[in-house]
Amino acid sequence: MQQKAPLVSRDMLLPFILLTVCFAAWGTAANMTDPLVKVFSKIFTMSSLQSALVQFSYYGAYFCLAIPAAFINKRFSYKTGVLTGLGCAIVGAFMFYPASQMMTYGFFLAALFILAGGLSILETSANPYVMRMGSEVTATRRLNFAQSFNPVGTNLGVFLAATLILPQLNQATADERSNMSGDQLVAVMSAELEAVMVPYVGFACVLVVIWIAIAMMKTPAVCQAQETSNKVDFRATMGRLFKNRHYRFGVVAQFFNVAAQTCVWTFTIQYVMEAKGGDEISGGTVLQYSMLVFLVSRFVMTWIMGYIRPAALLTVMSTVATLLCLCMIAMPNDTGVWALIGISACLSLMFPTIYAIALHGLKDDAKFGAAGLVMAILGGALIPLIQAALIDNYSTALSYIVPAGCFLIVASYAVFDLRSKQRA
Repeated sequence: MQQKAPLVSRDMLLPFILLTVCFAAWGTAANMTDPLVKVFSKIFTMSSLQSALVQFSYYGAYFCLAIPAAFINKRFSYKTGVLTGLGCAIVGAFMFYPASQMMTYGFFLAALFILAGGLSILETSANPYVMRMGSEVTATRRLNFAQSFNPVGTNLGVFLAATLILPQLNQATADERSNMSGDQLVAVMSAELEAVMVPYVGFACVLVVIWIAIAMMKTPAVCQAQETSNKVDFRATMGRLFKNRHYRFGVVAQFFNVAAQTCVWTFTIQYVMEAKGGDEISGGTVLQYSMLVFLVSRFVMTWIMGYIRPAALLTVMSTVATLLCLCMIAMPNDTGVWALIGISACLSLMFPTIYAIALHGLKDDAKFGAAGLVMAILGGALIPLIQAALIDNYSTALSYIVPAGCFLIVASYAVFDLRSKQRA
């Protein structure tokens, strides 16, 4: 019966295509950022915990800007939210140039915060915007399809990091850097930070083109019709959302899903280096393979959802991901590396599926509901700090017990949805 309603109607095809480009854009930014944890650790000679502040800054911005995004969407429109988010992200990405000249870790964190804040507004707006571009019956599949282009961006992000950033890192160890003269160290760091800057400034230029295209786009009539009211009744809306157990649990599940995803990919390079005795480049190659698996699997999972209830598929994949994490811990060798790559297949459907399940039936409350789910991305800021502390005190392999626990919580939400009368 789901196949009777079109996924996207013809009059919404162009707006839908432009929005899917945005999905790819924030995927590019997120996965260019993942390797920066290892990169800044090397450049500024920091511990894993200190360098993990990259993810704290990035995902912390998602938390801080989601509610303002909801107000923008409620007061104006999803399109306004998309344009505002893109504009903020453009500013943050361009800030990488002065950051590279100042050569301070704090400036890079500030640039990442502004970039990610813009992407938070963009994501808070684009996800429910896509869900409204058609029947509610096909909303989950439509969002999964749009999100299928996010891995295109993640692959591009990893590729840019692996080709433009990682090969430019000086192979000098922390001890060797400490023995360099001041001028030598500045020269080495300047070259490395310039390599970090280039892809981000290029990314900003691409975002400018996307902003112009969307600004010229006419808002689909169906989305205009669904803008029922621009009056903001924050307390009443939040009260309804808080009482909705299905939505509340969805926010918790999204928190731990993003935490798991961030943990798995952020420390991929370090896991590979410990398991195989390789360098940053070999670790980056494995991360690239993981992104390719993620990309292909997202399209496969979207197709399977035409035949299997999304929550059932989510239950299976989150359980498998848990087992793969345990395999990584028990076998930190080639087998563990293959398990690490396999986790990306499981991750492929989680974010959009949890998102769509949690927003099901919320109608106009979905504008603030979407903000709550984006705020849940805070999991990507907090939980990797726990994993980083385990790495500093034990090993990278053992640290993967953290995402294993996260996947179990996602599995529990999927089971909850399967048993829920609301979705029966």
